[in-house]
Amino acid sequence: MARTRGKETLGASPRGAKRKKVVYVFTEGKETEPSFLDIIWERHCESGVARNVDLRISNRKAAGSHRKPLTLVEDATRTMREKTREAKKAKTPLPDVWVLFDRDQHEHIQKAMSEAEAAGVRVAFSHPCFEVWRLLHHKDVSGTFGGVCGIATQRLPFAQTSLNIKLVQPGEIPKDSYTKARDRALKMNAQHHDHVPRELRDPYTDVHEFIETGLGITTY
Repeated sequence: MARTRGKETLGASPRGAKRKKVVYVFTEGKETEPSFLDIIWERHCESGVARNVDLRISNRKAAGSHRKPLTLVEDATRTMREKTREAKKAKTPLPDVWVLFDRDQHEHIQKAMSEAEAAGVRVAFSHPCFEVWRLLHHKDVSGTFGGVCGIATQRLPFAQTSLNIKLVQPGEIPKDSYTKARDRALKMNAQHHDHVPRELRDPYTDVHEFIETGLGITTY
C-alpha cells in the first residue's frame, strides 16, 4: 500500500500507451474511503485482469470544509466540466466523475443528489455511513441503525482492537469477499420500498455500483 497511499492517481497508464477512461472520485472521508479504495485497487492491479480505467482520488488532501456532500458535488461538477473539455479536445475517452458520501447528519443531501444528477456526476451513497459497506464484508445487515453511524462502527469485528478504526487495513477486507458483500447489500437494500428516497433508507449502501460500474471491478 505504501506506493499508492497519499497519491491522487492509482494505476495511471504508461506514457505512450492507449489512454483508458479516467474515473475521478471525491470522497467524504479523508481516511476511510481512500484507504479502502487503495486496497481494492491494488488487489485489482495485482490480479492480472486487464484494467479499462485509471482511478484518481481527486480530493485526498482537501480540507474538512470541502468534504460536505453539497461541496463535494460542486467540486466534482467543476472537475466533470474541465476534464470533459480536455477529453473532447484530445479525443480521449470521456471521464467518469463520482462522489462518495454518507447520510450521517448532513444537510442538503437531496439537493446534493439532484445537482449531481443534473451535472452527470454519479453518487455512491451510504446510510448512515460507509461503515455499513465495510460491515457487509463480514455479515448480513438488517433492521435499522437509527441514523447513528457509531452503531454500525461498533459492529465491525475489529472495532475493539483497531488503533484507528477510520483507516481500513488490508486484513480487514477478506480475500474474495466482494461478491458476498454486494449480495448482502442487495438483500439489505431490498428491505426498502422503491418509492422511498435513497436518503431515507436506513440501512442502505450502493457503493458496489461504484465498484462495478465505475471501476469495472467484480472481485477482490
